Amino acid sequence: MISNADRKPQWQILIRVIQLIGKVGRYALLGLSSGLLLYIVWLFWVYPLPKPLFNTPYSSVLLSADRRLLAAHIAQDEQWRFPALHTVPDKFQQSLIYYEDRRFMQHWGVDPLAILRAAWLNLKHGRVMSGGSTLSMQVIRLAEGNPPRTVFQKFKESILALRLEQAYSKKDILKLYASHAPFGGNVVGLEAAAWRYFARTPQQLSWAESALLAVLPNSPALIHLGKNRARLLAKRNALLKRLFEQQIIDRLTYELAQQEPLPQKPHPLPRLAPHLLDSLQKYYPAQRFHSTLDYALQQRLNTIAQHYAEQL
Repeated sequence: MISNADRKPQWQILIRVIQLIGKVGRYALLGLSSGLLLYIVWLFWVYPLPKPLFNTPYSSVLLSADRRLLAAHIAQDEQWRFPALHTVPDKFQQSLIYYEDRRFMQHWGVDPLAILRAAWLNLKHGRVMSGGSTLSMQVIRLAEGNPPRTVFQKFKESILALRLEQAYSKKDILKLYASHAPFGGNVVGLEAAAWRYFARTPQQLSWAESALLAVLPNSPALIHLGKNRARLLAKRNALLKRLFEQQIIDRLTYELAQQEPLPQKPHPLPRLAPHLLDSLQKYYPAQRFHSTLDYALQQRLNTIAQHYAEQL
């Protein structure tokens, strides 16, 4: 028989059980971490970046000597998607980063703080309020044709975003996003949006116009110039306020930008030299052509030709 003196106190037994559970938990955590690491390595192997990253048709675009739009042909998929941009204007870049991904210049493709914030907001509101996607992850999503949103798809986008950051510079990633983001209807890309909504180049956009185009791709089907205009205006002005608070723009610029109205409807694209563009497109489809044509002179010639045609 075991005497009472030989029996271990209950608290010592409890401590031993806790120690055993802790040891088992450490091994389980180590195994789980190792398995997750192997899974990530496997995903890196299985999911390389596609080449080319975007395999989409583009519009044919004809520019004048001073880089004004003379004519454009819609892409084969019936989208106004101009060829990829060479540069992203500073106003749009600043607006986009402060609206979509404030730590874009610091993270490596995935922002853990944004993911945690999104998880907290979603739990707090009981529905999806934010996805926590970085601009790099959104570029991957655009390149894949906006597949259904699932946990696995989000994880895959995170892996490919890390690879994207290894292969492209931050400026190149911004150009990819600005060239392929949806801006409502059949307008894709910043350059097409600038011409359709404001009849000017992206470089000529004001702070209010740049902020408006920065918020449009977030939900182009829900927030559209033709509907929900009050909501769109509120989002634009909220972004302008953020830019002012971060001292990106001064008070006068902020107050004047808030007074700018939203565009009423898309502008028709110019057709000042359609026959020249037709000829060029036969041999070099889906390109941006820089001509030596004088925009003002071409416009006057078209007006004269139309006047005489109406008299025939």
